[in-house]
Amino acid sequence: MFETLVRKNRSYRRFYEQENISRETLLKLIDYARLSPSGANRQALRYYISCDKALNERIYPGLRWAAYLKDWSGPEAGERPSAYIVVVQEERYKAVTNVDYGIAVQSILLGAAELGLGGCAIGNLDQAVLREALGIPETREILLAIALGKPKEIVVLDEIGPDGDIQYWRDGNQVHHVPKRKLADLVLN
Repeated sequence: MFETLVRKNRSYRRFYEQENISRETLLKLIDYARLSPSGANRQALRYYISCDKALNERIYPGLRWAAYLKDWSGPEAGERPSAYIVVVQEERYKAVTNVDYGIAVQSILLGAAELGLGGCAIGNLDQAVLREALGIPETREILLAIALGKPKEIVVLDEIGPDGDIQYWRDGNQVHHVPKRKLADLVLN
């Protein structure tokens, strides 16, 4: 059921790092993005992938994790992603693809959830680190990175409390809580 898949598709930030993801699986996920709608059918997105431990270690420092978790700088060794997909586009296509990468990334993450994997789309990046690690030329804009792996954490959806706080948090058992607005609060008419 689609709703179950959407609920499984959370932002996971801790993984079983030793659970490898194959290049073929990454290509399958990118193929889902390839089949997704694209503004003016420009199909301007391109992808750098890594499922190699050494390359992953060079990519990891270029990512900024979970801004709301002030005392957590990211997953420790052993809990880091097994793979990454870095989404880029040529500068000349920017005007027609400003929403394409959101559609493509959602297709990738839903596909990952269907395969029993989890991921996190990360937009807070150190561009220089990623350019160096992956050899990304200046003619390509880095849009975001997707961290992928077998989830090692539980993520639950909570209703936003009376204080209206939307910040996600972890409880004493390291369960990740994500407050969500009520459907009735989103529909304006």
